[in-house]
Amino acid sequence: MRQLTFEATDRYAWHEVPDPEITLARQALVRPLHVACCDLDVAVARGAAPLPPGYAVGHEGVAEVVAVGDDVTAVQLRDRVIVPFQISCGSCRECRRGVTSSCGSLPLMAMYGLAPLAGLDGGGFMSDLVLVPYADAMLIPLPATVDPIAAASLSDNIPDGWRAIGPYAAELASLDAADRRVLVVGKLSIGLYAAALAVALGCRVDYVDTDPSRLAAAEQTGATVHDVAKPDKSWEPYPVTVHTTGDPKLLSATLRATWPDGVCTDTGIYFQPSVEMPMLQAYTRGVRFATGRVSARAVIPQILDVLAGGCDLAPVVDRAVAWDDAPSAWPEMTGKTVFSRA
Repeated sequence: MRQLTFEATDRYAWHEVPDPEITLARQALVRPLHVACCDLDVAVARGAAPLPPGYAVGHEGVAEVVAVGDDVTAVQLRDRVIVPFQISCGSCRECRRGVTSSCGSLPLMAMYGLAPLAGLDGGGFMSDLVLVPYADAMLIPLPATVDPIAAASLSDNIPDGWRAIGPYAAELASLDAADRRVLVVGKLSIGLYAAALAVALGCRVDYVDTDPSRLAAAEQTGATVHDVAKPDKSWEPYPVTVHTTGDPKLLSATLRATWPDGVCTDTGIYFQPSVEMPMLQAYTRGVRFATGRVSARAVIPQILDVLAGGCDLAPVVDRAVAWDDAPSAWPEMTGKTVFSRA
């Protein structure tokens, strides 16, 4: 089968590799149909993330089930499914408590499409076939009412946006309407997803960015956009803030914009050895700070409920590209790109 492989900065190519095979009764094979680039994929393609070449790419997408083991009951052949980017068994202690990102049955960071970071490499979604080792635990049928292109990032980046908003939904809902406010400091897609999901939960969202296309997308989701590098010091603080840029200076600004006993979630990956933070101010103000890897499988059903309520994530998709054009289009990505095939 073919799989798209990262060969060098600005160079991706199809490689022929053996087809995966079902060897255990709990496994399934899926055929990716719509694969989205992750924000980290964009950074790698630009040379901004120091990952070595030689790995199969793609870890967000919607796929079709093409084969199942004898013990698989949750999905059937031809079902369209969301495939979480993290591999999880669904039954260990960690999975039972909802931290599917740290499944105890597998090496830490077992996942697809990012072999240099993975404790166990599942291969890439930009492939003809993908093996799912725990089909009943992992695969989630995609409702027919959900646009598969808009939802292709449900494997990773959409949950990453949700984890900055969803856990605080009840807290936000308990506030007076005027206080139900969220600040998103954006870059690439995760901030846009956070903004769209917060709007869907009835919040007033201020979205900060300097990229015209992302500002336009955020406005389409219902957010109020601000073409500035960082939140203005004169703004009233927010009960919930979201930082997605990976810039330590903007992280500090976002923390300072969080109101006393509010929460700031940072979704960035920092490759430098240390990051300076205003810890004394955060301590005295009682700011809660959340970071770390999202547990995608655990939160996808919650997101599907929000999408069923009418939340439209289509504005976040920068462009749709034909599957066979991936080698030339992948290194040119600047925003959320979805690769589709019949």
